[in-house]
Amino acid sequence: MFPFFLWAAGPSEPALPAPILALVAPAKEGPADLLFRQAKNLRYGQRWYEATALYRQILREYPTYSRLPEVRFWLASTLESDQRWDSAADTYTEFLTLHPDQKILGREAKLNRIHCWGLRQGQSLQATPGLISALGDPSSEVQIAAALQLSKKGDRRAVEALQEGLKTASCSESCRLALLSMGVEPKAAASTLNGRFLVLRIQEKGKSDAVTIRLAMGLAKAVAGYLSDAQIQQARHKGIEPDRLMDMALNAPKGTVLLSVDDKDSSITVTTE
Repeated sequence: MFPFFLWAAGPSEPALPAPILALVAPAKEGPADLLFRQAKNLRYGQRWYEATALYRQILREYPTYSRLPEVRFWLASTLESDQRWDSAADTYTEFLTLHPDQKILGREAKLNRIHCWGLRQGQSLQATPGLISALGDPSSEVQIAAALQLSKKGDRRAVEALQEGLKTASCSESCRLALLSMGVEPKAAASTLNGRFLVLRIQEKGKSDAVTIRLAMGLAKAVAGYLSDAQIQQARHKGIEPDRLMDMALNAPKGTVLLSVDDKDSSITVTTE
């Protein structure tokens, strides 16, 4: 029979203490946060005048607030919703000037400002010059949006951008009709959709085989339906709008990876074929 020994830790080897769980209290909401939340609720309730007053109060009383870019953007958006087109356009311009690093909101601000200017053509001294200036924007999306607004007044300075817009699948029909409305013959754009596909490869976590889905290029917008909210946000943080994959694909060679995102459930890649 073998002896059975009990081992006990001596003074030189103290037993490890049980782990201590630190409770982290949530960050306390400051006065600017409270006003920002109240303004958002008013905006959701379509109480535009009250919401703009609160956004302006934040800008006036809390000039170092960390969410100031959002405050200024939503002030402009609320003014636009209230159909105060000139004030909205001016506030979008202020946002773009003061916060050039805001890429996602910056894109929306440019497009929304074009909408405001388009409605005020012939009534505001800033509208038409603003739209003409937008024709020189680095973004083709902004150029085309401005050209479409100018075409409503028959402004032929929009023609070049509209002809270029024929190559962009998502707005080619709008550009074609705009050109025709001004008596301009659209340049024939070679169809690049025929025979082109997008390939989705969906790899679910814990499964060895990936699911492969082929979509005709014309159905590119359907890709967003396969993405989770987290994956859509991840794509946007990378500067990719899932709804604009068709435009990206038309200028990409076959085999190009347009998108690669993942979340806790799956990873998805989108390539051209």
